[in-house]
Amino acid sequence: MGENQDFTVSIQDSKAAYILSNVAEVVERILTFVPTKSLLRIASVCRLWRNCARRVLRTQQQLTWVSARGPSSTDAHVLSSILADEVEKVFLLPKTVLALVDCEAFNGQAYCYRQNKAKRSRHSSDIVEELNLLFPKGCDIMGVSTPGIVLTPSGSCSSLPQEYQEGEAGFAIMLPSIEGVHVKPFHFCKKSISPAALKEAGLIDNPELRVVLMFVYEAYKSGGARFLSQILDPLAKSKALIAGGLVESVFSPRRYCCSQGAYGVVGLTLSGPKVQGASVLLDQDISNPKAAEATIRRLKAAKIPERNTLGFMFACVGRGQNYYNNQANVEADAFHKVFPNTPLFGLFGNGEIGCDRIVKDDYTLCDTDTDGLQHEYTTVMTLVHLG
Repeated sequence: MGENQDFTVSIQDSKAAYILSNVAEVVERILTFVPTKSLLRIASVCRLWRNCARRVLRTQQQLTWVSARGPSSTDAHVLSSILADEVEKVFLLPKTVLALVDCEAFNGQAYCYRQNKAKRSRHSSDIVEELNLLFPKGCDIMGVSTPGIVLTPSGSCSSLPQEYQEGEAGFAIMLPSIEGVHVKPFHFCKKSISPAALKEAGLIDNPELRVVLMFVYEAYKSGGARFLSQILDPLAKSKALIAGGLVESVFSPRRYCCSQGAYGVVGLTLSGPKVQGASVLLDQDISNPKAAEATIRRLKAAKIPERNTLGFMFACVGRGQNYYNNQANVEADAFHKVFPNTPLFGLFGNGEIGCDRIVKDDYTLCDTDTDGLQHEYTTVMTLVHLG
């Protein structure tokens, strides 16, 4: 009896081995349940598995993110402490990563926080090395620290977004290569900005430009306002949606062209026929939950699809809980009420960039000048669709 059972098991194992070695449809179906990092390792087993893995990777065009809030249980920032493990679980090959962390716990200089004097400080160059090792070669990584963070918890698009004006918090949005969508990072300081550089970044003379996300650092310093105008002047005349804020610092990519403490800007240009965007401005007159919801609801007019759509909230540090008579999470809650299946991310900063705009195939734009793109005590609420 025992010999018959062993023989039956042997036959079943042989059949399974044959299927896994020869039937591409079955292998490909199985590999759709495997996280991307494991998928890349599996691809080295044999030619069939490699070809199946490549086909699966081409279908993984759904963006994802990792978010975290403190306090951290280690010396690292709360996002840094979980990012390596969480990246192992994602189902896409990141082409672009946008990471935002709070500057209270993370000042762009040290990777270890609240460290005692006996511990060796790890500087921003080490942070970049850690990120470069974590993500695929050739992945563009943008890291920004800012006074406050807005994030949606990991795991579900329908999770309630949260505003964090105090304490440790951060997120990393991972974008794959998507057909019909071209994402390009840019970085300028006073030494590197020029019409040719703006053109190379896709900010000017780019008929397919749809959305620009930008993060300006050290803009309060002498010459910073003039520098920012050099970028916003041509963008104000474009047909693209512009959104962003003034942040504390940038820790990735490395800044080779300018000295520590110099002003500059980093950002992403989103071009291509599948990109859509819309934004509304919550100005100083919007000071209660009902008015905030009514303003955000105007984004519905854009009729942007839910799939592969992100919400971005760029708010002034002067807004938030104190602005709404000690009511917490007012604007994030209002966004979630209007768009319950769209994740929301963003920041509290020292100034906001944006205006009311809708960008679609048959887009309607509001005319605005450069001054109309820069604000204080406001919130720019934005939808970005990536096809």
